[in-house]
Amino acid sequence: MNTLTLEGWCKQAGSDAPQHIHSIHFRVSEECHLQLEAAEEELQKSRQTETFVELDMNTLELETSPDCGALADCRLRVYLNPLDSRGHFHLVGHRASDHSLVYTNAVMVDQLG
Repeated sequence: MNTLTLEGWCKQAGSDAPQHIHSIHFRVSEECHLQLEAAEEELQKSRQTETFVELDMNTLELETSPDCGALADCRLRVYLNPLDSRGHFHLVGHRASDHSLVYTNAVMVDQLG
């Protein structure tokens, strides 16, 4: 398993710009890593611009900061960098308190290796 600590962002409904929130910690299991690699390969073969990998909230070991609070749902958005067609992913979810969009900075799929 890989433990990631990434900067977080929160975009509230009606807001033009996201707000920085403190780091978000979570684990990516070996199974999830394989799903990310498969998603990257599928995007490279198809004309899709993005796809999502669903997460098991029970194995994610998600830790958010007090300024974020609990998340109601989470998944990983996978997309290709337009310059080099390499896969990147980031955590995307919604805050339980107000359903605001919460996401992290992106990581290259290759960095999980």
